[in-house]
Order: sequence, then C-alpha cells, then structure tokens
Amino acid sequence: MAVEHTCCGTEFFLQIVIIVLLVLFAGLMSGLTLGLMSMSLVDLEVVAKSGKPKDRKYAERILPVVRNQHLILCTLLICNAAAMEALPIFLDKLVSALGAVLISVTLLLLFGEIIPQSVCTRYGLAIGATVAPFVRILIWICFPVAYPISKILDCVLGNGHVALFRRAELKTLVNLHGNEAGKGGELTHDETTIIAGALELTEKTASHAMTPISQTFAIDINAKLDRDMMNLILEKGHSRVPVYYEQPSNIIGLILAKNLLTIHPEDETPVKNVTIRRIPRFLLINHVLQLIF
Repeated sequence: MAVEHTCCGTEFFLQIVIIVLLVLFAGLMSGLTLGLMSMSLVDLEVVAKSGKPKDRKYAERILPVVRNQHLILCTLLICNAAAMEALPIFLDKLVSALGAVLISVTLLLLFGEIIPQSVCTRYGLAIGATVAPFVRILIWICFPVAYPISKILDCVLGNGHVALFRRAELKTLVNLHGNEAGKGGELTHDETTIIAGALELTEKTASHAMTPISQTFAIDINAKLDRDMMNLILEKGHSRVPVYYEQPSNIIGLILAKNLLTIHPEDETPVKNVTIRRIPRFLLINHVLQLIF
C-alpha cells in the first residue's frame, strides 16, 4: 500500500510539473508571436545598424530567425496550439472535465496570453534574442508541417513584408520625432524642416521657390540712400536688395545690405554709386525657343 501511495504521489507531482511546463510553453509561444512578429524586418535592420549597442546585438540575433516570417509564424502557432490542446488532457486526470476546461482556460488566459504578451510587448527584443536558439530548434521540429503551410502563405500573400514608408508617411514620422511634437523626439525644429523640405523636392517646381515680381522689394537705381530709404531697407530685413532700372520688372543687379553700413544717410548717396552685383538669370523654355526659331 505504501508503494502504491508513493507511485500515485509521484504521478500526481509529475502531472503538475507537466501542466506548469505546458502553460509556460504556451505563454512563451504566445509572447514570441507578438514580440517577434510585431517588428518588421525593416525595423530590425534599423535597430541592428543604428540602435543602442545592446539592442544591436539583440537585433542581429533575431534577424536570421525571423527572415522567413511565415515559417516562424507557423512554427510558433503550431507549438502554441499543441500546448493548449495538451493541457486539458493532463488536467482531466486530476479534476473533472468541467474543472479541466475552466482551469485550462484560466491558466492559458492569464499565464499563457495576458502576462506573456504584455511582457513581450515591452521586452520583445531582449526575450526574442535570448530564446532565438530554442526557436531554431522548434523550427526544425515543426518543419515538416510548418514549411508547407508557410510556402502556401508565401504564394497566396507574398513573401515580401517590407514595411517601407511613403514620402508623406516618412514626413509625418519625422515631424512626430521633433521635440516640438511632445513625444520625446530629439529632432529640433530646423532639422525637421530641412528633412521635410528634402522629402518634398521631387514634388516642387522652380515656381515654388520663386517670389512673384510684384511682391519683390526692390529699389530704383536712381533712388537716393537717404534716411527713409535706409530705414525701409532695414525694416525689410533682407541681406540682398534687388536694383531695377526704370521699371520693377527690369532687375539689373543687387546690392548687399552689409555694404550700406559705411554709407551716411545725410549724404543721400545715389544707388548707382554703390557696388551693384550682377545676378544670374534664366529664361523660360518657350522664350528660348522663340529666340532660336
């Protein structure tokens, strides 16, 4: 009787251990499914090349494992399903069928879904890198079943999951990383403006960078640099002031505002006596064609 009692106690303890291992295994598979699959290959490559030193090591370990995303997804889901299906079988030997269902659902929901996914959402990179060798083993074990399914998914859905941003999306992403967005970004306003401007270059024409002649501040070559004119130039705040002859559309050059520092307003020096710099010009295509033909 003592031997039989000891055997029953050992079997009970072994089943408890198996149940705990199944719950932990299911939780690990569920967490890895969210942690590994939530990051695209582009995200991992960015982290591997320009992340923190520790994150770079993590990303380099994970990248070879998740390169075939459908295969790793099928492997994790198969292992998770196997653990979830095996848990009621061992619980049924300890409690009633109803109790086995209730306990298995509670254990899997709490320790197999909620807690693992919450942890892997925050520390998915570190956990994924730590268990990467174990995941490789699971891939080889589940390969006969997971590989055909993954190939079907590749044919139906495609095997390219490169989540590259379009220009408009990339511009919004840059703006969100600005320190003015209030999200902890490190980019200054000038940096975000420069990057956004570079992304818009392909959509802009020369007319976008030009100021209409009617809105241009220019001075007549025959005008005098008296106090009123000097105050007007100072008020406009331009470093270069166009100079025209007879009519505003006939721009002949420009003067540098810094060259006016040595001029006294009381002398009323004519503009034509100041150094007038030549400016580059360009003609519209239709005007050029008219001149040629």
